[in-house]
Amino acid sequence: MVEPKPTSGRKSRGLIAVLLFLVLAAGGWGAWHWHEAQTAQRAAAARPAAPAPVPVQVASVEASDIPIYLTGLGSVQALNTVTVRSRVDGQIDKIAFQEGQMVKEGDLLLQIDPRPFQAALDQAVAKKAQDEAQLVSAKADLERTRQLITRDFASKQQFDVQQANVNSLNAQIQADQAAIDNATTQLSYTTIRAPLTGRTGLRQVDQGNIVHASDTNGIIQIAQIEPIAVIFTAPEAELSGILKAKGQGPLKVWTLSSNGKEPLAEGELTLVNNQVDSATGTVRLKAEFANKDHSLWPGMSVDARLLVRTLKGVAAVPSTAVQRGPQGLYAYVVRSDSTVEMRPLKVGVITGDQAVIESGLNVGERVVTAGHYRLQPGAPVKVTNASEEHVAAGDPVR
Repeated sequence: MVEPKPTSGRKSRGLIAVLLFLVLAAGGWGAWHWHEAQTAQRAAAARPAAPAPVPVQVASVEASDIPIYLTGLGSVQALNTVTVRSRVDGQIDKIAFQEGQMVKEGDLLLQIDPRPFQAALDQAVAKKAQDEAQLVSAKADLERTRQLITRDFASKQQFDVQQANVNSLNAQIQADQAAIDNATTQLSYTTIRAPLTGRTGLRQVDQGNIVHASDTNGIIQIAQIEPIAVIFTAPEAELSGILKAKGQGPLKVWTLSSNGKEPLAEGELTLVNNQVDSATGTVRLKAEFANKDHSLWPGMSVDARLLVRTLKGVAAVPSTAVQRGPQGLYAYVVRSDSTVEMRPLKVGVITGDQAVIESGLNVGERVVTAGHYRLQPGAPVKVTNASEEHVAAGDPVR
């Protein structure tokens, strides 16, 4: 029986030891790598995440001409209103207009039965002709009496009587002419014409009715709506500015619908009332509008906007950019690195959608106009309005 060589056994044991060492080394390296990975993950989880950019809308500070308006609640009134009444009694023979019709000054409105008044005129004319005939006879008698006096065939008393008769007839003819003029006037009243250009309203009487000069309701009302007037109020604190501006030239006034959105007409301020209402602290103003399209109607309620003055070349931003905080007014300014800075402001006039900046901002800077509620100083932002994104990237705005 042959025994194995001892050298062969030793080699086998050495190989096993080497393999065992390699296995242990590989396991240790794997355990170390896993530990390092876990440590890195824990460290990453412990670090605060970078804040995401806040989406905002921005606008640039621009040098603008800012109009200063005064807005007040106004009421539309016809420039002139006339209630047409009859000046004589009589029956209506003809109505020559329609309700709601535009009529011109001098247009026929209605005709009252003229026959009684024509008869009175004819009678007055006849009476004058009769008196004129008597005057001719009286003048002849006076001339004959004058000739008889020269020959002592008539007394001075007879001459005076004839002269008085002539004078009386002259006076009577003058009275007759006055009666003719009055009858002519009364006859003219039977034809009623429009006293002004305007729109008729509801008719109070119909054809065939008897009208009287004493009727209080009248026949029809005509309202002049071309042009038309708007009466509105302004605070008494603005009175001096309005008067100063009015002294420099006409002031424009715009009317808007009662919701303040739809423009209706453009006109001119014509009157500042001569006193301030002490109860309300306001002064009444009157503006006049051409109203060719009849966009204004008597009785309408409108917003009247008076242009008092215009600020030239002032720094202005949308009014939504101006925020109010514990320390006063401020705005968020977008810096070149797309973070924001809180900037205190001194604001002048705020007119609807624009605010005049007296200090705190420079022309060309960008301010946040929407998205303020998530901002704080230094926060990163992302501009969402397209035009300002081009500005941020350096592209020209198209």
